Amino acid sequence: MVEISSGADANGYRVLARKYRPQTFADLIGQEAMVRTLTHAFASGRIAQGFMLTGVRGVGKTTTARLIARALNYGDKPAIDMPTFGPHCEAILESRHMDVIEMDAASNTGVDNMREIIDSVRYAPVQARYKVYIIDEVHMLSKSAFNALLKTLEEPPPHVKFIFATTEINKVPVTILSRCQRFDLKRLDAALLATHYGGIAVKEGVEAEPDALAMIARAAEGSARDGLSLLDQAIAYGEGKVRAADVGRMLGLMDRTRIIGLFRAVMSGDAAAALHEIQHQYADGGDPATILGDLADYVHWVTRLKVVKASALADTSRTEAEKTGGMADAGRISMAHLTRAWSMLLKGIRETELHADPLMAAEMVLIRLAHAADLPGGEELARLVKQAPQPERIVPMPARELLRGGDGSAASQSALAVQPQPAPAPEPSQPQAFSSFREIIALAHDKRDLKLKSDLESLVRPIRVSTGQFELALEPGAHPGLPGEISRKLEAWTGIRWMVMVAKDGGDKPLLRQRQENRDSLFIMAREHPDVQAVLKRFPGAEIIDVKEPAANMISNMSESDEESRRDDEAGSGHAEPHGRDADET
Repeated sequence: MVEISSGADANGYRVLARKYRPQTFADLIGQEAMVRTLTHAFASGRIAQGFMLTGVRGVGKTTTARLIARALNYGDKPAIDMPTFGPHCEAILESRHMDVIEMDAASNTGVDNMREIIDSVRYAPVQARYKVYIIDEVHMLSKSAFNALLKTLEEPPPHVKFIFATTEINKVPVTILSRCQRFDLKRLDAALLATHYGGIAVKEGVEAEPDALAMIARAAEGSARDGLSLLDQAIAYGEGKVRAADVGRMLGLMDRTRIIGLFRAVMSGDAAAALHEIQHQYADGGDPATILGDLADYVHWVTRLKVVKASALADTSRTEAEKTGGMADAGRISMAHLTRAWSMLLKGIRETELHADPLMAAEMVLIRLAHAADLPGGEELARLVKQAPQPERIVPMPARELLRGGDGSAASQSALAVQPQPAPAPEPSQPQAFSSFREIIALAHDKRDLKLKSDLESLVRPIRVSTGQFELALEPGAHPGLPGEISRKLEAWTGIRWMVMVAKDGGDKPLLRQRQENRDSLFIMAREHPDVQAVLKRFPGAEIIDVKEPAANMISNMSESDEESRRDDEAGSGHAEPHGRDADET
């Protein structure tokens, strides 16, 4: 990597983030796709008038903008390969070239600032080939400032180029984006950063432990600049040596072996050992929320080892202790327990960050984890119940009971499926065009007449249905024109005339009420079911929160015998009033 000797502080020292800032595109790490695109574009002369660089903080947006400005003004023609320094290179990289204008949109947000640019673009560059405008955090420009820039950005003079950088690309108007060539700078991988920091440590003559560099790389969260700042701090903290123990204390992190020990304590249900360990880590300078975050990271690591073992072990940012311990834990802990621990930790980390006493909140999270570690999963619970002595089955219960633990936490939820007794096969019968009330409701549903469907389900008490005839009674509150509406729509949908007769009383309950009563009865039957009682007895404080009946056992259509019995009971009542064409003819 090329270094520039000028620009150092008065004491001759420059921080690592500035000292090892990339000077060429070859120095950029992790941005191969962007470099390849720019290389081909410059080689063919297809250079855009504007570039939009986006990515997380510290990933190299401003540095890349300066490299593009240097490439535009390099040598006899624009070039990406810049092996030596030209007359403009040093000044551009140090942000002091008069033809490369850098501005911060955070402090120059208004339309007046854009007017200054618009007025100055007409003048040719003084020294360089191109006049380049680099606008950092461009998303902070006002709407009027963006509008003022549109025309100039779309058709700038041939000697002008624009380079924008932003961390929040979603706030940049699409009219601006459509006029730029966009590059999304990748968040840097922790393994790549650890290797990069190791090379810098060698150049600085600093002894650095690989585990310490891995901790710094993970803490950097994809930002090369953040990691270099941490490496600078670690060198000062360790008096010229970068040790894992020192970095852990500096960042409030703990040795990974201690995190593994904490994980095993909670997953074995030993709450006392878990509390003892976190108290010791807190006394050694560990932050409770960070400790839980490291614990969640290890849970994720063990889960990855169960799913993608080969690629997980190839991660060079993981310590040998993590690889060995993770393999052992992945073999003995089920996926259900790992995913449950992950969910509880995500919630617990937020609670810890918000609580006035973070250690207290973190301890409660560990206690919940240790308690949940003893709870069986859904499949194991069903197996335990089946193995237990069962009382004589009184009523077959075709339902699925979802049980929630007494503490209300998602981690203690389990599911039990109780299989119904096989129902006798129905007698084959000759299907008719219309023989049940449900067929009329299904027709309204198919025709997407949701209002009529709702009225049929909630306001109509069906008595008798056959093709072309429908006898019913109405619920209080039903509008008088409903029977006529039913007759007209059925005639329009089926092509045959329908006579809808209204009785003053009788008929089945509306379907909506039947469903509610059926649901209530299912809850009662569920509570009396032997399997459910066994589960409730095994887990005091649990309760039934829902009962679902399999689709095959849902309320069936009215049987022919039910229809005939109603006809016998209500025949000769003389209270039916016909509606429809037949009624008029009569």
